[in-house]
Amino acid sequence: MIEVIDAERCTSCNICVSACPTNVFDKTDGLPVIARQGDCQTCFLCELYCPEDALFVSPYADAPHPVDVVALRQGELLGSYRRAVGWADGTRGQRDADRSYQLFGH
Repeated sequence: MIEVIDAERCTSCNICVSACPTNVFDKTDGLPVIARQGDCQTCFLCELYCPEDALFVSPYADAPHPVDVVALRQGELLGSYRRAVGWADGTRGQRDADRSYQLFGH
């Protein structure tokens, strides 16, 4: 479930608004708003596409939980899904491994 948008990192690009298949976010004149948190399907697309690593999707939450943004930053949890799948700077080499596995089954 989407838990937080980090106001210090977010640049209001609204990519998360466009990427979300269940319309969880609302576009505003400033930061996007998590308007329908209960509709989040934990697909991670918003976190994946966020170029600023300003989002945190909890893979374990089935209901909203209070989140400490400072702790998320210190634990490098913001954008951790992007890094895990090779979509972040410094992790792009992982993309080839994933593609190879998909194409050749090893």
